[in-house]
Formats: sequence, structure tokens, C-alpha cells
Amino acid sequence: MSVNQTLPDSRTNPDGSAVVRVLSYNVRSMRDDEDALARVIRATDPDLVFVQEAPRFFRWRKHAARLAAKADLFVLTGGATAAGPLLLCSLRATVERTEDVLLPISPGLPRRGFATAVVRFGASARVGVISCHLSLDAVERRAQAGMLLDRLAGLPTRHAIAAGDLNEEPTGAAFRLLAADLQDCWSAARWGGEHTFPQSAPRKRIDAVFATRGVEVHACGVPSGLVGVSPRDLTSASDHLPVLAALTIPAG
Repeated sequence: MSVNQTLPDSRTNPDGSAVVRVLSYNVRSMRDDEDALARVIRATDPDLVFVQEAPRFFRWRKHAARLAAKADLFVLTGGATAAGPLLLCSLRATVERTEDVLLPISPGLPRRGFATAVVRFGASARVGVISCHLSLDAVERRAQAGMLLDRLAGLPTRHAIAAGDLNEEPTGAAFRLLAADLQDCWSAARWGGEHTFPQSAPRKRIDAVFATRGVEVHACGVPSGLVGVSPRDLTSASDHLPVLAALTIPAG
């Protein structure tokens, strides 16, 4: 059964709310099969894509634009200016503001950041969005989760979505901190697969989509049965599997 047969279609409802499809994907700097990666993204028919490990070095903007074009999407913000997190969007999204944030750096550890934006679907379904990739170090990761919550609280919207590679499973301190304040969309509406890493034999759920209270979660999980996508595409596109969620953003 295809994704389009099991998830709600993207749409704006008569009450002004909007159903959106959100994809979170660690793309490992696009070092794997780029065409397979684009096929996977395109087949999920997303409105917003929260990318981690986007290219950050030589001609990184060109690489990001090429991936967006292949997936029938547009670059919203992020990339090297956010230390790797990137946001892509469809034409359904009206962009109100963007900001790339670099987090404090710890000696000997890679720089991390957030790609952030405020977008609107239809006339009144506004939502703040943040793509993140948390640290490999447990202490720094917990601190970054707190910074993510602070950043979400500071967005000029009532509703928000954060998604990314947390580098830890749900029992970890950072994951639990986020899940205490936000909806862990997989736990709210389980659909598809659970584990995202490693892609060839997934046994860990370290990639997640979170939403503020009030956002309705219809389904969330690792998609399967994607039209035009083979099992080999999913294993050759990246070292992670993607997470897809269908959410309703309330009006106003």
C-alpha cells in the first residue's frame, strides 16, 4: 500500500487549519546515491523536509539546490550557515521569516546549529519549524535539547514542529526532555516503521519529529511501500532511514 493511500492528503481545511506532511532525513552530506535520495523524498510528497547533515563545504549551496530541484522542492533555509541542518519546502508553504542559528561550540566537538523558519499554509495556519542535529556528547546533547526548547518558545507562533537526528534513543536525557514538553509524534500516532538507524538493519530510533501541543498528529514513522522507490533505494540513499509525519496545523 502506498503512502498516499495510508496518510491524509496535504490540504487546507474550511476552518483554516492545514494538513501537512513533514519528513525528517539525515542525508549524510549527500555522499551516497543522490538520485535514490531524491526519489525517496519525492515519493513521500512532503510539504516540509527537515534535513540533517546537508553539505557544508565546497559549493554547498549548489548541492542543496540540486537536491531540492530533484525532489521538486525549494530550499527554505539552513545548510552550512546552520552547521548542517537544512529546511526544504513545497510551494504550499508561504515563508514569513528564516534564521540560521549556530550553537555554542565545545572544544574538540563539531559545531552544531538550528535551521529555523516560520511558514504559513493557506491564510492562517502558521507554524514555526526547526531542523536540528544534536551532539554525540551526552552532556552537550542535553544542553542543546534545552536550547531547542528555548528557541521553539521564542518563535512568534502558537504552534511549532522540530525534527532531526537526536543521536540518542527515547530513553536518553535529551530525548526525554523534548518528549516531556512536546509531542513525540511516533508515540502519539504510530505508523510505518520505528527504527531509523542503521539503514541496512535498523535497530535504533534516533531520528524523530516533535510537535507542540495543539498540533494534531495523524501518523508518524518510517515510510514503506513508496511508489517508484525500491528497497535498495532506501538502503543506498543514506545511512539513516527517513521519518514521515502527517500533522494538522490549527488556524490562527
